[in-house]
Amino acid sequence: MSDQAIAAAGAVKPTSVRWKIFFLLLFLVSVNYIDRASLSVAMPLISKEFDIDPAWQGLILSSFFWTYAFMQVPGGMLADRFKPRIVVALATVFWGAFQAIAALATSWFVLLLTRLGLGASEAPIYPAGGKLNGLWMTQTERGRGATLLDGGAPLGAALGSIVIAWLIAAFNSWRMAFVIAGVGTIVCGLWAWYYIRNSPREHPSVNEAEARYIEQAHAVEDAASTTSLGGSWISYFKFRSVWCMCLGWFFFNVTFYGLLTWMPTYLFKVHNLDIKSLGNTSFIIFFAGFVGELIGGWIGDRWREGGGTPNLVYRTLFAIAAIMVTISIFMVAYTKDAIMVVVLLSSTLFFLRWCGMYWVIPAALAGRAKAGFLGGCMNLGGNIAGITTPIIVGFIVQATGSYFLALMYFAFAGVALLICSTLIDYSRRLPV
Repeated sequence: MSDQAIAAAGAVKPTSVRWKIFFLLLFLVSVNYIDRASLSVAMPLISKEFDIDPAWQGLILSSFFWTYAFMQVPGGMLADRFKPRIVVALATVFWGAFQAIAALATSWFVLLLTRLGLGASEAPIYPAGGKLNGLWMTQTERGRGATLLDGGAPLGAALGSIVIAWLIAAFNSWRMAFVIAGVGTIVCGLWAWYYIRNSPREHPSVNEAEARYIEQAHAVEDAASTTSLGGSWISYFKFRSVWCMCLGWFFFNVTFYGLLTWMPTYLFKVHNLDIKSLGNTSFIIFFAGFVGELIGGWIGDRWREGGGTPNLVYRTLFAIAAIMVTISIFMVAYTKDAIMVVVLLSSTLFFLRWCGMYWVIPAALAGRAKAGFLGGCMNLGGNIAGITTPIIVGFIVQATGSYFLALMYFAFAGVALLICSTLIDYSRRLPV
């Protein structure tokens, strides 16, 4: 561009395409969680049709996480190599296809295979989203970018049972509900391909002012960062921050997946909530998490814009989140009043979801080039918690006949989250 054109562009207000992309990612992750929830909602009907006993029901419900966890790192590496646009679009199309194909299942084994396919297909969405956060957002915007990406988890959890249950009731068929959800997801994948781009310069709706704003911020960030030494991927695991990132995300998900899988049963058995009340209560608690996630990201970015250093901002916010989660869960264990328990669980999710800002960390430690890989490593840790936590809680409850020690397990995870988050150095890119 000529000097005159550049000067003119500087006077034009930057477009906001980057924010539209992340609201699209928020929507996609919400759909992701709605599709995950579909089997849980439909299981009473499916188990009757296929004559599945409780043990096999648990196996089928957990099978999603086997491939989902296993494919996290490969999914991140695909995003690094082939760029996030195609990875996000293909992942969405394929998980929609597996969701729809599940409607054709003639046995529990076929259903299990579709869940394995669903898990593998959904796996790249978070690592690719973390990479997009590094490519599109500036350092003072990545907190909001991260929480928009991750905010789909509590929002989808809040809406999932409502949407799928409504579809089943409307069509009097779990199979038709799965087909509609799957086809809708495939359409979302096509939308993602249409709108997402790998960099601001590639997007037809980005004006010069927005492109220059992002590029200048990235140039300042790169100038202050350690030069890459061209090391192999295994070199990242020489650094404490990488291990603490993965473990911190693991302990975060111990509490989140624990509440996602066991909270309804806990409220039903211990506090005598009926099925209707459970649906409304679950929506309130998880929607509080969604609101908390957006507020946490906003606070983090505003603090960074005001001059807060990365270590001060993220260590402080994660510490507040972990402490409030630990206190809230601890109080739940000693509270008998059902309404107060719901308030405390809403507080737990509100503060816990501040840790959605963990999706800032892969780009901070690895830079934009390897953010997908580290994001995959981080989410592998998180989904090991998804596999193990429901089983551990089940053993605790069966062995003790009480949920008290299970709640103490979640409180312990809050303390461990505090320690891990404090030991991460958010201020410098790793010399790899």
